[in-house]
Amino acid sequence: MKIKSIRAVRVALPKKEPKTPARRESWRHSSPIGLPMNKYPEFPPDLPSKSPGIGGRAVWVQVTAEDGTWGLGRTGFGEPVAALVDYFYAPLLEGRDCFATEHLNDMMWRASKRHGSLGLSACAQSAVDLALWDLKGKLFEQPVYRLLGGPAREKILCYCTGDDLDWSMELGFKHFKITNPVHYEQGITGLNIMEDKVAKAREQVGRDAELMINPVMAYDVEFAIRLAERLKPYELRWMEEPLIPEDLEGHIQLRQAVPFMPIATGEDHHTRVPFRQLVENRCVDVVQPDLHWCGGMTEAIKIYHIAEAAGIKSSPHGGLNSAYGQHFCYAMPDCTLSEFHMSTPVGVPLAEVAAMPGVPVPKDGYLVPSDAPGFGQEIAEDWIRPWDHAQVAAGGNDVVL
Repeated sequence: MKIKSIRAVRVALPKKEPKTPARRESWRHSSPIGLPMNKYPEFPPDLPSKSPGIGGRAVWVQVTAEDGTWGLGRTGFGEPVAALVDYFYAPLLEGRDCFATEHLNDMMWRASKRHGSLGLSACAQSAVDLALWDLKGKLFEQPVYRLLGGPAREKILCYCTGDDLDWSMELGFKHFKITNPVHYEQGITGLNIMEDKVAKAREQVGRDAELMINPVMAYDVEFAIRLAERLKPYELRWMEEPLIPEDLEGHIQLRQAVPFMPIATGEDHHTRVPFRQLVENRCVDVVQPDLHWCGGMTEAIKIYHIAEAAGIKSSPHGGLNSAYGQHFCYAMPDCTLSEFHMSTPVGVPLAEVAAMPGVPVPKDGYLVPSDAPGFGQEIAEDWIRPWDHAQVAAGGNDVVL
């Protein structure tokens, strides 16, 4: 079966109004979030939505086979990525065998070498690759997790990311990750703020819960070491993405300095090579590829096996917030604890605020993916709209990932 067309598109999801009134707004409206750009005063932690580079507009990719069957993939970062899809990857792959995912992945990866594989190109590659897997599942009339080898467990154990710990616990989650409100520029004041936050969280969730923190690249090596020493009594499962992805030497130094603190990272490491470097240098304890950004399902499988061979577990970034990550986590044996990011209003059941039709949400701290063909997303064809490059340049196509 040949690929007839590949195109960047928008998906206009129907607006969903929950029936249950909220008790309060989510932590998103009150918790500062540390990010790399907090180094500059005009981008403070209490305004994370204003920080450049956090995701941008959602870009969907529709891959259509010659018989009219289509699959959908998704990524972020708006117009630059959509342009790469339409003007770089589509001409390269159209007319080729849609089942040859390894071959197509290799072509995209090699074709990007001159302009760089690790940034926006990897995001574009991700959406194309995910769409190809969705299409393959539909053509075989199988859920993607079966194409990956079948389920590795009865249900996926979830942890909840967010600062509404009371609501997370009420919903049945047993493990938790809290946000980081500080940047290394804050020095000892930042250390004090973070230690106080972790201490309160540990007291709230108890000692039987796994507890993690999520710096999102807001630390340098010195700050991360000092904070790790402070947090030793709270028995964290891991410190996540403390450093920028390019700083391999920093990751090595951090691992050597704080052997008692597990380090997880990877959401902003793109394609297999940076993960191989982390694993070879034994400076990561959990790898966290984001399937929307790392190069897609095909690349994530390679990353998983690099880590698996070294005895290192995988836990994709935001893995359970999309059908793509759900199928991956369900099929891979060493994905033993997977992330569900929750920033919806407190008191409103997750099913009432589920963003994507056909994509399950956790129940009592566990999740089972859809067994519908492909990724099981219930997206009607008339919800799919063309990506208008000129309109985006004028400020339109305002769909956020």
